[in-house]
Amino acid sequence: MTRTVKGERTAAEPLAGAPPVDLSRYSNPLSWRNKLGRVVWHLVWLTLFRPSPKPLMGWRRFLLRSFGARVGHGARPDASVRIWAPWNLTLGEHSWLGPHAECYSVDTIYIGPHAIVSQYAYLCTASHDIRDENMALITAPIRLERCAWVAAQAYVAPGVTLAEGAVAGACSVVTRDVAAWTVVAGNPAREIATRTLRHAGEDDSTAPTTPA
Repeated sequence: MTRTVKGERTAAEPLAGAPPVDLSRYSNPLSWRNKLGRVVWHLVWLTLFRPSPKPLMGWRRFLLRSFGARVGHGARPDASVRIWAPWNLTLGEHSWLGPHAECYSVDTIYIGPHAIVSQYAYLCTASHDIRDENMALITAPIRLERCAWVAAQAYVAPGVTLAEGAVAGACSVVTRDVAAWTVVAGNPAREIATRTLRHAGEDDSTAPTTPA
């Protein structure tokens, strides 16, 4: 119900009785060990990870491994990436985690060999159950298989897998699995092309491209 003052609508009046969604009863299921680990990691991120010079990939790989991440040879995590819980992260060999990318790793995130997560992309493994009166936490893993690419500012929802070579275009909202060597884009993301690799010396001006 809304009130009108001089022809203008105002904020809705509060409903009588108990609210249909009661956040006072929300219970965080994460353990104290998890919470303490994230506090320590955040301090390390602030003091040792984030200020590290861009070329020091090996130093950042060491810090991530120290907090339980599985990090392959040649993985390239940028200094500005935000990782919620490193122990839930896997970075394959020669994978890239670009500037200001965010891994909300309440559940596990797997970034396979030679896969790319571009700048400001958001990998989200947790949400809340909108059918639950207390907005219960729900989680599901994210997988980026070998050679997959999540382009700039794209959002990948909980439970999504990008199969080998799949591409999520810039600013896409990816809520469903993406088949191998398929390019998707938009909100919600839809298939727009098939990714075909061009080998050295070949010229194919019609090959689809996706902004980084």
